[in-house]
Amino acid sequence: MESTHKARTTLIFFLFCFLFGIGVINLYTLQIKQHTFFSDLGNQQYYVTQTSYSPRASILDRNGTPLALNKESLSAFILPRMIKEKTALNRFLKKHFPEAHNRFIKKPNAQFAYIKRKLSTHEKKLIEQSNNKDIHFLNEPNRFYPIEAAGILTGITNIDNKGLFGIELQLNQQLTGEPTTTVLEKDARSGNFYFSKQKETKGIDGESIKLTIDGNLQFLVQEELTEAAQRFQSTQGAAIVMDPETGDILAMASYPGFNPNEHTLLSQEATKNTAITESYEFGSVIKTFCALAALEEGLVTPDEEIDCLNTKTASVDGRKINNWEALGTVTFTDIIKRSNNIGIAKIAKRLDTKLYDHYKRLGFGTKTGVPFPGEQSGFVMPPERWSKQSIISLSYGYEMTNTLLQLTRAFSVFANDGYLVTPRLLVNQETIPPQKIYSSDSIATMRSILEEATSKQGTGKYAAVHGYTTMGKTSTTNLL
Repeated sequence: MESTHKARTTLIFFLFCFLFGIGVINLYTLQIKQHTFFSDLGNQQYYVTQTSYSPRASILDRNGTPLALNKESLSAFILPRMIKEKTALNRFLKKHFPEAHNRFIKKPNAQFAYIKRKLSTHEKKLIEQSNNKDIHFLNEPNRFYPIEAAGILTGITNIDNKGLFGIELQLNQQLTGEPTTTVLEKDARSGNFYFSKQKETKGIDGESIKLTIDGNLQFLVQEELTEAAQRFQSTQGAAIVMDPETGDILAMASYPGFNPNEHTLLSQEATKNTAITESYEFGSVIKTFCALAALEEGLVTPDEEIDCLNTKTASVDGRKINNWEALGTVTFTDIIKRSNNIGIAKIAKRLDTKLYDHYKRLGFGTKTGVPFPGEQSGFVMPPERWSKQSIISLSYGYEMTNTLLQLTRAFSVFANDGYLVTPRLLVNQETIPPQKIYSSDSIATMRSILEEATSKQGTGKYAAVHGYTTMGKTSTTNLL
């Protein structure tokens, strides 16, 4: 009996040793080998990181008038796991908010689900009248644009208040700022009791943006552009008002426009700021700069007579040239005033490759650097790729593409005594001193020619404004 008792005691002892060994091995595995895994798992259960942003900063015009600001909108949501009247909720959503109903059916166990964000007054009333206790309201920040005409510049934000295009996109980081990150310690089971609250990273408020735009002028320019485009049945149009001495863009409009406060079904085409994001062969308006180059190089005088062959279609060096009217022997001034292709082609032949140099000097084929997404650089055919036709085409605006902003910048030299400015869209944008690129004599001569071009005898006579000095040049081109 005694030996049997000892055997049992020994067996129990070794059994407990074995079990203890298993426990030690298990503890070693959990606390040492898998320490990192379970530590991270615990942190996920007990700690929650919350990220919050300050209200998005405003966009202002040069006078401090808001172009984009914050306005609260109302959203409706449900908590699918805590639904009390499921049948009534399903019936209401299916009738009035079918998209939300479909999402609810697909994810019935979600913790949170929007019914609709940015509720209209009618939608809010519908929900209130339903008296459904499972539907809750939430105030959310939303972007509002007081001057609709500036929408093409400000751009818009998405449902989460992040910039989609325009200044809202270009300077999204500056408008948003840096978020505040907060670490919360909670009860892992209920998720409702917070034991401590510690700020990990202090955020930075967004910074307001002030544009060089004048809100009132922007509205008026958009109205005039829209009226003109509709009168002439244009599918697209753009207009720029720029201070030629500072480069400040005072207004920049595109047609067709859009309402930035109503953009649910907005097409991408409608959001294009065509004055910056599109480049074209502008045609005859480029004769202005070919003429300026010839005067600067001393290759022609304003009263020099040039034979324009008195025909609408002629051949110059074996190249066919068309005109809108026939001119005989006329002065260089009349060639620009009456926009004659044959005459300007003959002048361009004298310039040869210097014409390319002058176009580049004026900024054609190079981005202006204005802080706006999607700016195009345009293109000027370089001399090493010229055909026999190139010098003729370049004289009246072909084999080169430009944006309207580049053209506006180039024309500023006539109002600014030969100085080329850098366009500015932001008030705090770095100011680059204007560069004197043409002599005052050449500029004075071209000013006189361009005034005649908008006189009663010029092709730009309809641009004349009574009581004001006007200078300009008409232009047509083949867009197909």
